[in-house]
Order: sequence, then structure tokens, then C-alpha cells
Amino acid sequence: METQHIPVLRDEVLEFLKPKPDGVYVDATVGLGGHSLAILETSAPNGHVIGIDADAAALAIARTRLNVFPERHCLIHGNFADMTALLAHHAVDAVDGILLDVGVSSFQLDTPERGFSFRHPAPLDMRMDARQSLTAMHVVNENAAETLTEIFRRYGEERFARRIAHRIVQARQQGKITTTTQLAEIVATAVPPRRAARIHPATRVFQALRIYVNAELENLTTGLDAAISLLKPGGCLCVITFHSLEDRIVKRCFQMGARACICPPKTPVCICRHRPSLQILTRKPVQPSADERRRNPRARSAKLRAARKIVKKPVS
Repeated sequence: METQHIPVLRDEVLEFLKPKPDGVYVDATVGLGGHSLAILETSAPNGHVIGIDADAAALAIARTRLNVFPERHCLIHGNFADMTALLAHHAVDAVDGILLDVGVSSFQLDTPERGFSFRHPAPLDMRMDARQSLTAMHVVNENAAETLTEIFRRYGEERFARRIAHRIVQARQQGKITTTTQLAEIVATAVPPRRAARIHPATRVFQALRIYVNAELENLTTGLDAAISLLKPGGCLCVITFHSLEDRIVKRCFQMGARACICPPKTPVCICRHRPSLQILTRKPVQPSADERRRNPRARSAKLRAARKIVKKPVS
């Protein structure tokens, strides 16, 4: 697994971050350490990387990979939503660049016992951080049909959310739903057959459960605000997303940070005293090249947005 790791949009991230000697960079979703290693190599001889990840198993692999620069990195087990407090614990209150590569990783998908994929029978887990108590099994077996409908509709944009939720409630009357394949089969029976369907009927349901279990969208919103506040003037924030729900949050955040005025549209004179804090570097999200998509098919849906922290001018 370690040798197979391919960091998505590696060169593009480096182009925006422009790692420099003496710089301090945060890889807030360090995963297996591919992006962090590239930042350390580019910021030689003394650039520093702080890596954060909720997945202890991924951190263990990243630690091995990054030990070629033992004095220049620090790894922290935690969620990037808590970035401010995690960095403060290490006496860091400002950094030169931050990377967020959000969503589920290939490492997690390819570890069957984690329960992120229905390709293999496994417990319905889906926790990125094994320290938390809530699992997908709890969500599926303990929530009413109305709640499940809202989860599938909101986080999976699932057209047949209500039918699937009611089918799950019916199925669990016969016994607890405990495995990934069991759930996938139940979902498949609730969805009308589709001609030449591009994805498995359970794909959006599994996405929705994973996002809900790990509070991914809420953490992304909180983490973006923390990242912007931690950047030094001139520092760069890069965010890689893999589906539209994440990308919309990043796009709105960047647009709000780049606005000079946030008054209601009909306000005749600006009274908000708001000043932009970001310069957007990507008018449209950067996507992998055809060559990268061939080498790494899972990169095909990746989108990179980048913004630079600017000094707020005083209100006159």
C-alpha cells in the first residue's frame, strides 16, 4: 500500500504552495504522506511540515515515509477542524501554507475491514477516527426512515432516498444490518433497475453514510475558517475535493473571503466594513491531466482550488 500511494495533483499543489526553505506548512489531511514528502523535498534544506490526520493507521504509514526528514516534520493525530488548537499545542500560530485533501482516501477504501466499500463483506464501520463511537452500523439500525431519507438526500444526493430508507427499516425488522454487502444488497432491491448504470445503486448511500458518520461537511467548513486565520499574509491555502458537496463549500468560502463588501444587495452604501482576506488563485478548479487520470483513475473527480491570504487594508 505504501509503495502504491499516488498523491493527487501533486505538481499543481506545489506550484501554488511554492514551498520555500524556512517555511512552515500544514498538510491537514496527511494521509499516507505523499503530498507532505513532496513539500519537504521542495522546501529543502529546512522547510517544516506539520501533518494532521484523524486516521491513526494512515499516520503510521506516513511516519515511515517521512522519516527520511526526521527533524523537519511533526505528525498529529486529530481532525483538521481542530487545527487551531492542535497547532497551538505545538506553539504554532501562523504558517506559510496549508493543504486540505478532503474525503475518503484510497488507503481507507482498500482496507476492507474499515467498511468504506461494499466490494468486500466487512463490518459497517466507516469511521475515519476509530476513537469516535458513532459508526455507520449505528446510523443504519437506529434511525427512523425520515432521518435516513434526509441523510441520503442531503449527503448523497440520492434520488431514491425515501424508498431506500423505508426498505432499510423493513429489512432490519428481520435482524440487524451489520455488513457492507448486506446493506448494498438491501439498497439494490429498493432502486429501480437502470439500463447501463454507471455506478452501483449503493454508491450514493455509502457516500452519504460516510459523510454523516465523520461530519465531513461540517468539519470542512470549520477547517477552512481555521486555515484562513492561521495563514500568514502571502500564505497559500490549497483544497482538493472529490465531489460537488465539498467543492461548493470551498468555492463559497473563497468567494466570501475575496469579497470587498458583504452588505445586502439593496444597501445603497456599504456599511459592513468588511475587507477581503483572500485572493482567489483558481478562477476555475484545477483538475488532473489526462495522463494523471490514466495513471490514477481515482483522481478523475479531483478538483483543486487555491487562494492566497492578503493583508486587510484598514477601513477609511
